[in-house]
Amino acid sequence: MRFLISFAFWLFFAGLACAAPVLFPAVSGDAAAPVLVVYSSLDEPLARPMIVGFQKANPDVAVRYEDMLTGEIYDRIVKETDAGRKTADFAFSSAMDLQVKLSNDGYAQRSDLPMSGRWPAWANWRNTAYALTFEPAVFVYHKPSFAKERPPATRAEFVDYLTRQGSAVFGRIGTYDIERSGVGFLFMARDQEQFGDIWSVIRAMGAAGVKLYSTSQAILERVADGRFVLGYNILGSYAADWASRHPDVGIVLPKDYTVVMSRIGLVPQAAASPDLGRRYLEFFMSKEGQTIMARELQIPAVSPDVAGENTANTMQEMLGGQLKPVPVSPGLMVYLDQVKRARLIARWNEVLRLQ
Repeated sequence: MRFLISFAFWLFFAGLACAAPVLFPAVSGDAAAPVLVVYSSLDEPLARPMIVGFQKANPDVAVRYEDMLTGEIYDRIVKETDAGRKTADFAFSSAMDLQVKLSNDGYAQRSDLPMSGRWPAWANWRNTAYALTFEPAVFVYHKPSFAKERPPATRAEFVDYLTRQGSAVFGRIGTYDIERSGVGFLFMARDQEQFGDIWSVIRAMGAAGVKLYSTSQAILERVADGRFVLGYNILGSYAADWASRHPDVGIVLPKDYTVVMSRIGLVPQAAASPDLGRRYLEFFMSKEGQTIMARELQIPAVSPDVAGENTANTMQEMLGGQLKPVPVSPGLMVYLDQVKRARLIARWNEVLRLQ
């Protein structure tokens, strides 16, 4: 688990207030230096090491960093572009579906970069949208509650445990509310594609009185203090952070399959300075940038050129086909289809209610 613990970082989702834009003056001291404008869902203090690294390599460029919600990134780029105005030079977001929609609908431009041809095929959509991180969904558990048996390592074992324990674990299971959590909906949608019997898992959780939350923290704090014994499909980055600070929190990467999500970077079609956007994206994809991502931002790197802890290379060597990255492709837009989304949520609610 060492490599997983190493990528603890704070991930901010919808519901958090957007910070005011932060300006990083050019290292060269040139007050008239060109300004790279970044729209990002990553909190600015966490992004700072990447910005510092970029400016070290590009001392003639200032950076305006705008930390905002994933939906706002999408809306801003679309509205500014449609109004004939300029928009961000680079967009970085955890909303995979919205980033791909920007690309597919013509709001992102092609970026042919030195690493484009070597980037993993699943992580590159037509050289316009690139997955830049590698973040798994995990089971979390309360270690003292499993002193006499090992925690579930597959979904079948998860169901078996809930069935055997019955009333002893009723009301002590947590997962995301897929109506309120974007990442929760993404993970559930991927579950439905990867596991033909996923509804048996949902039925078992419903029978066990599962509690639903929109944030990882709400689940993890309850696992940490023993109110919950298990958490299902929790974003591994948050889980690793809690496990590093709370010794009673354990983590399992499901052995049947482990869904992996990514943050996507792109250069908008209406970027004011697209060349600057591509320079930043190129740095993000470089060995130096991905190393900063893994070691300083504490977000797992996806580059094939970066090895060691907290990287896709290491996870894939250890887990192989168990890992199921979400491909960067138009297939992601099915999660934006309101009819299909409503159908999945309705079935989810119905299955839980019947239990």
